Amino acid sequence: MTGALKDAYLSELAAASAALQAGDHERAFHRLERAHILSQRHTLCHVRVHWLMLELGIAIDDWREVFGQATRILAAMLFSRIWVPAGNTGRASVGALKSMPIPDDLRHLL
Repeated sequence: MTGALKDAYLSELAAASAALQAGDHERAFHRLERAHILSQRHTLCHVRVHWLMLELGIAIDDWREVFGQATRILAAMLFSRIWVPAGNTGRASVGALKSMPIPDDLRHLL
């Protein structure tokens, strides 16, 4: 991952971290979802986002999220370079194979 895509990805991770420090878990998840969309084709970055979602799930005692992220970490390791559902936000509440619309402000990066 390079250039503007990497910058946007790192910006989303930083915003997620700031939201988490402020105690705004929903905003943190939203920013991680955006980082997920940006990272899907880049295995290590993709796995990192799922790991951060898993940690956030633990922090808020959302065990459905924790279990969902644990399975998605494995899937991200195995399939990021082969096939990913475009626009999928990566949350456990969303089907892992469901394609979703890519936000307009991210589309040009992908």
